[in-house]
Parts: sequence; structure tokens; C-alpha cells
Amino acid sequence: MTATLVELTAGIVSSHAAGTEMSSDDLIQEINRVFTTLKKLESEGATAAEGAAAPGAPAMPIKKAFQNDQVCCLICGKTGFKTLTRHLKQAHDMKPGQYRKQFNIPATQSLTAKNYSEARRKAANENNLAANLEKARAVRAAKKGAAAKPLKAKTAAAKPAKVAKAAKPAKTRTVKAKA
Repeated sequence: MTATLVELTAGIVSSHAAGTEMSSDDLIQEINRVFTTLKKLESEGATAAEGAAAPGAPAMPIKKAFQNDQVCCLICGKTGFKTLTRHLKQAHDMKPGQYRKQFNIPATQSLTAKNYSEARRKAANENNLAANLEKARAVRAAKKGAAAKPLKAKTAAAKPAKVAKAAKPAKTRTVKAKA
């Protein structure tokens, strides 16, 4: 490996010296400068190759990726997202479940910024979306119950019709607002 660095250094310095007048001291300094630069580039290239060899390695620590005001992508290291779902699909063609599995992110960890989630939760509570959802579920259950009765009566004409059970009211989750 060092022989190739010496050969590269000799080639670079000789081509540079062919076009520029240099004293022997300038030539020695130039050789040293070029050799150390190539050596640094070689060592940085080795670390970059090791990072590229491990695709499952996160670009940053997981705790640092999920902050209050932003979320960072562990694949490419981009920051400033409110939510990762769209970025994962567009940039990496990946679903959130695959992303969680790749970096061992627990299901309890949201892929959105905490402030963004809180703002959405607050807006939903202000607009009374939980009550609206409960009403819609009750209407849907009533329609299913009404649609099921005529079908059973038509298909089982010889058998006595069973009495349909009343639809259970949908369970609602009350969301506690954090102070």
C-alpha cells in the first residue's frame, strides 16, 4: 500500500515540477506535503468504506435522532423533519416498519417530532374529533346491523330468523391533555 502512495506521490510531484521551477528544498517540501495528503485521504477512505460496508449502522445515535422539535433520518443523516414517513418512502423506498426493524427502534417510539405530535393531539381535542369518530362508528354499526337482518331473512326462508343482537357501543379512548 505504501509503495503505491510513493508511486502516486512521485507522479504528482514530477508532473508539477515539470511545469514549475522548483529548488531542491521546494521539491522535498512538495513531496512531503503530497505524501501526507495522500496518506490522510487513504485513511479517510478506509473509514468511509467501513461505514458504507455496514448499511445497518445508524448515521447518529437513536436518542439524538428523536428530538422535541425535529426528527433525523438514521439512514442518510438529514435533519429537520416533523415526521419521517414521507421521507422514508420518497428517499429510501422504505416503510416505517422496515425502518424500525433495521435500527431496532421500539414500537412505542413515534417517528414524529414530539412537539408536532402534541400539536396534532391538541388540535384533535379542540375539534372534538373523538366524539365525531364515536358517532361515525355508531352509525356504521347500526347500518351493518340493519343490512344483516334482511340478508338473513332472504337466505334462510325455511329456518326461523335469528334475532340480531344490539350493536355494542364503540369503545372510546379519552385522551388526557398534558399540562
